Amino acid sequence: MTGDHQTLALVLFSVFIAVTLGITTWVSRNRHGSAEEFYAGGRLFSPLENGFAIAGDYMSAASFLGISGLIALYGYDGMLYSVGFLVAWLVVLLLVAELVRNCGRFTLADVVAARMAERPVRIAAGTSSVAVSVLYLVAQMVGAGSLVALLLGGTSEAARSWTVIGVGALMVIYVSLGGMRATTWIQIVKAVLLMAGTIALTVLVLLRFHGDVNSLLSTAAERSGHGRDFLAPGLRYGGDWTSRLDFISLGIALVLGTAGLPHILSRFYTVPTARAARRSVVWSIGLIGSFYLMTIVLGFGAAALIGPAEVRASNASGNTAIPLLALDLGGGAGSTGGTVLFAVVAAIAFATILAVVAGITLASSASVAHDLYSSLRRRHAKRQYSEVTVARLAAAGIGAAAIGLGLLARDLNVAFLVGLAFAVAASANLPVLLYSLFWRKFTTRGAVWSVYGGLVPAVLLVLLSPVVSGGPESLFPGVDFHLFPLQNPGVVSIPLGFLAGWIGTVTSAEPPDEARHAETEVRALTGAGAA
Repeated sequence: MTGDHQTLALVLFSVFIAVTLGITTWVSRNRHGSAEEFYAGGRLFSPLENGFAIAGDYMSAASFLGISGLIALYGYDGMLYSVGFLVAWLVVLLLVAELVRNCGRFTLADVVAARMAERPVRIAAGTSSVAVSVLYLVAQMVGAGSLVALLLGGTSEAARSWTVIGVGALMVIYVSLGGMRATTWIQIVKAVLLMAGTIALTVLVLLRFHGDVNSLLSTAAERSGHGRDFLAPGLRYGGDWTSRLDFISLGIALVLGTAGLPHILSRFYTVPTARAARRSVVWSIGLIGSFYLMTIVLGFGAAALIGPAEVRASNASGNTAIPLLALDLGGGAGSTGGTVLFAVVAAIAFATILAVVAGITLASSASVAHDLYSSLRRRHAKRQYSEVTVARLAAAGIGAAAIGLGLLARDLNVAFLVGLAFAVAASANLPVLLYSLFWRKFTTRGAVWSVYGGLVPAVLLVLLSPVVSGGPESLFPGVDFHLFPLQNPGVVSIPLGFLAGWIGTVTSAEPPDEARHAETEVRALTGAGAA
C-alpha cells in the first residue's frame, strides 16, 4: 500500500480511537461504580439504542472481513456463514431474549442458578462463558492483524504483532474505565459507521454492474477459475463425506450458537424490561439482516472485480477481500478515490474490531467476577475485593490471553475462528439454558454435567482436529496429532451437551425443586420480580 493509504487510514484510526476514548473518559466521570452500572449500564438504554448496540456487538470482524473473504474464495459455500448468522437470531428472538431478561441480572449463570444450587452452577457456567469469549476474541485479534498487515504492505510481522497487542490494550482500557455504558455507546457508533460503509460499498458494486445481479454472479464465476461450480454448493464442503459432514456441523453451530454467546446474552440486561429486550432484538434483526445480505453482494463483488487469486495472494484466508474491493471501487491503486475509500473501509473495520472486543471482554470479565470469584472466594478472608474491582482485573488477564492466542492463530480465517466459538457456545451454554428455562425436572447435577459435557468435548475435538495439526493451514502445520476428522465439532459436541444434561438429571439423587421451577417460570413469562 502507498504512503497515502497508510497516512489517511492511520489518521482515521486515530480519530476513532480518540472519540471512543473520549466517550469512555466521559462515562467514567459520570458513573457511580455499582455492579449494575458496570455490568448493565444502569439498565437505562432504550430498545432502539440497545438494538443498535446488539447489532454492533454481533457484526464483528468475522462478518465484515471473514464472510466476504470466504464468499470471494469459495462462492456459494461461503454464504453459509451469512445465512447461519442471520437465521440464528430467530432462535434468540423466539426462545431466549425475553426469558433471559426476566430470569437473570448480569450473566448466563444467573438464569441457571435461579432454580439450582448456586456455587457449582456458577463455576461451570462462568468457566464456559470465559472459554467461549476467549475463542471469539482471538478471531477479532486475527482480523486486526490481517487488516494492518495489508495497510503496511504485508511486510512487517512486527507491526502486525504490535497491532494485536494495541487492540488488546485498548479493549482493557474501554472495559476497565467505562464498563457497559461506554461499551454500548462505542458499539452504537460502530454500528452506524459499519452500516453506512457497507451500504456505500454495496451500491458501488451494483453500479459497476449496472444493477444486474446476474452479470455480477456470472463474472464472479468466470474469474474464480471454477466456472458454474463457484455458484453451486460443494466447492469447499463437497469433496467427500468428511467435508459434507463439516458443512452440516458448521450450519448447526452457527444457528444454535448465538443464543449461547455470553456477550449477546448480557446485552438483554441493559434495558429496563423484558418487552424492551424483545423490541431490541427486533431492531437488531432488521440491521443484521440487511448487513448480511450486503456481505453476499460484497463477497461476490470481490470475486468478480478482484479475483480469488489476488485475494488469496494478499491473505491466504481471504480476510482482506473487502479492503481490496474498496481500493478497486474507488479507482484503483494510486487514485485519490481508491486511497480515500480504502482508508475509510480499513478504519471502519478497525472500529468494528475495537467495539466487538470491548463487548466480549466485558461479558467475560463479568463472568469471572460475578460467577467465578463470587463463588470461589472465602467468606471469612481478611481481604475481600469488590466484584467491579475483580472484573477490571479480569479484563486485563483475558486481554493478555486473547493477545497471545491471537498471535498464534494469525493465519486462520476470522469467520472460521468465530465458527469454532459458536460451536463451543452451542455445546456448553445453549443446552443448560434451554433445560433451565423449559424442563421442570432439571437438577443441579444435570446443569453441571450439561455445561462440562458440551464444553470439554468441544474444546478437546478442536484440539484434535485438522484446525490445530495435520495440514498446511493448521496452527501447527509441521506436526500431526489430529484424530478427529472434522474442523467444526458442533455435530458431535452439541448433542453431547444435551445428552449429558439429561443423563445428569435422570441419575441425580437430588429431587427437582418443583416450587422453584414454577417461580422461575412465572418470573420468565411475566417479569414479576425481575431485576
